[in-house]
Amino acid sequence: MERSTIRETRGDKLFTVANYIVLSLFLVTVLYPLIYVASASVSSSDAVIAGEVWLWPVRPTLEGYAAVFRHKLIWSGFMNSVFYTAAGTAINVAMTILAAYPLSRKDFYGKNVFMFLFVFTMMFSGGLIPTYLVVKDLGLLNTVWSMLLPGALGVWNMIITRTYFQTTIPDELLEASQLDGCTDFQFVRKIVLPLSGPIIAVITLFYAVGHWNSYFNALIYLKSQHLFPLQLVLRDILVQNDVDLNMLMDVQEQAKREGLRELLKYSLIVVASVPLLVVYPFVQKYFVKGIMIGSLKG
Repeated sequence: MERSTIRETRGDKLFTVANYIVLSLFLVTVLYPLIYVASASVSSSDAVIAGEVWLWPVRPTLEGYAAVFRHKLIWSGFMNSVFYTAAGTAINVAMTILAAYPLSRKDFYGKNVFMFLFVFTMMFSGGLIPTYLVVKDLGLLNTVWSMLLPGALGVWNMIITRTYFQTTIPDELLEASQLDGCTDFQFVRKIVLPLSGPIIAVITLFYAVGHWNSYFNALIYLKSQHLFPLQLVLRDILVQNDVDLNMLMDVQEQAKREGLRELLKYSLIVVASVPLLVVYPFVQKYFVKGIMIGSLKG
């Protein structure tokens, strides 16, 4: 049998060409800054200051990365960010599941009232000052808990998770498990969670990215530098140009002050981005499935 093909018109061809051109421009716009930062991080400090780096590294050196890992505040900030991300994400996912599953049950009395209260907080909030006063009165200022508890539940992620439970976990499965004597907690642990891998992976990545990139809570709640996350250290270097070279031990003998600052900026951006770039491919396959199922209905 002959395979029939639809012949493209001249307009279709022009539309395809225009699409390729526009998408190529978007690709260059997004890709070039990434390449530039990576190239600048391994280039000579003199070349970076002189503006000689455009695309590829100029006089390659690892001096910037050596400075990053010898800077005590950067190292402690990296470890703090890892802790805040791991602990905060675990709390977020647990709270989200504990809130989403009951709200997905048809036999949960008063679920519409609770759902209204959750959604209300998305549209109206107390504001920064009342939130700060609550954190202060609870004794959480300048503690790790100020980075973990104020944002323990994301309402939007909870809504997505609830919708996933409603569309994926059939009521017949619950009824069959109850006939076998399964309690609600056993049902969640043994049946719901194993069947909810895609949405759990999605909200885990959402929460993890939020914690890893967060600096504002640390800016207003933390005073001790040994509690600072990496992003707050990065902010001080990028925005305030604040680098204490006394913390770099013997690195000050290898480069000028300004050159080392420039290298630290680009090297630290790369170091701060690598963990998420490493994790993302492992959960990317769940992304489309989890988001699409979770957004079928509100």
